[in-house]
Amino acid sequence: MGGYTLAFLGITILLVVVDQVSKQLVRSMMVPGETIPLVPNIFHLTYVQNPGAAFGILAHRTNFFIIITLAVIVLILLFFWRISPEHKMIKTALALQLGGAVGNLIDRLLLGHVTDFFDFRIWPVFNIADMAVVVGVGLLCWEILKSSPDKKKQEFH
Repeated sequence: MGGYTLAFLGITILLVVVDQVSKQLVRSMMVPGETIPLVPNIFHLTYVQNPGAAFGILAHRTNFFIIITLAVIVLILLFFWRISPEHKMIKTALALQLGGAVGNLIDRLLLGHVTDFFDFRIWPVFNIADMAVVVGVGLLCWEILKSSPDKKKQEFH
């Protein structure tokens, strides 16, 4: 196992642990629907049990999300193994996406919903796993957009 494969696994595992610990803290200290203003009207901790996707889309379709998430996890791993070792930023982006996917998958498997709690009042409530996925997708897009067409051909072997 190469050095960056270990780093990939380390990032993924650390992210899943931090995500799950933060969600457990929220579940143990708050009741669903409770909100704690940290910066009133700007940033609150709000405990939400989200049975759907972002914005509550497709609520109560847990099995659907489990199947989709498992497929995404397989695709992330396949993509990781196909990318050349020198593309560390892309591999980091994939580790973030994988950690986020696994973190929310654990919630769906164990609870039937995802625990969300970061609430900026102008955006749907989200969690650490969601942030990781968004940052991972952003990094991946950035790397793809800044790459020249010739470089893109060389990324896959």
